[in-house]
Amino acid sequence: MDGIIILIIIIVVGVYFRRVDKVVTGVAIVDIFLRLFRFLVENIQINGISEYIEKYLPASIPSIINAYTTDIINSILLWIYVICMAVFLGYTIRYFISKK
Repeated sequence: MDGIIILIIIIVVGVYFRRVDKVVTGVAIVDIFLRLFRFLVENIQINGISEYIEKYLPASIPSIINAYTTDIINSILLWIYVICMAVFLGYTIRYFISKK
């Protein structure tokens, strides 16, 4: 279920923005949000809510890929994710260099 939700979010971002840099940024934002939210939930325990969130909210995009795919498809999707994050890092570095 969480894989379908993340896929829908990425498709909506891709269709709405139609630019590679915006799609890459959208993927990075979703992944960073998932990682930060999971960190907060694991370190600030709220009875009833924390268990629900840990059960249904994925930890990151790679965890979704690993949960729903295997073998070569898993490797291909993880490499696409790594390339996407490398492009995001490149955009971030270029932004900081240009803002001198």
